[in-house]
Amino acid sequence: MIAQLDKTKRANKRRARVRGKVFGTGTRPRLTVAKSLRNVFAQVIDDEKMITLAAASSINKELAAKCKGRKKSAVAALVGEAIAKQALEKGIKQVALDRNRNLYHGRIKALAEAARKAGLEF
Repeated sequence: MIAQLDKTKRANKRRARVRGKVFGTGTRPRLTVAKSLRNVFAQVIDDEKMITLAAASSINKELAAKCKGRKKSAVAALVGEAIAKQALEKGIKQVALDRNRNLYHGRIKALAEAARKAGLEF
């Protein structure tokens, strides 16, 4: 129980540190990434206007069919491609990556690299 509290406390410190440095503007919105045990979520957010410009997740109907039977990192890569495609359609080329409390490793890294490969700059 105590180990879990320490893990949560460390995760919250990382979240505060990352969010203190990353802010989305109209010209360079924030690409925020969240994950659960099964799914991956990504949003492009303009913090000045407080609106979500694009969103993709592994539970979207069009992506869920592609994600079935794949490993979690491969699913994250599909979500990264999808969010990059949506952002580019709306004229967004540059974003600031907000990894939340997650380390830049595994699914977060796979999503970010897939988004870069699809044309986003960050």
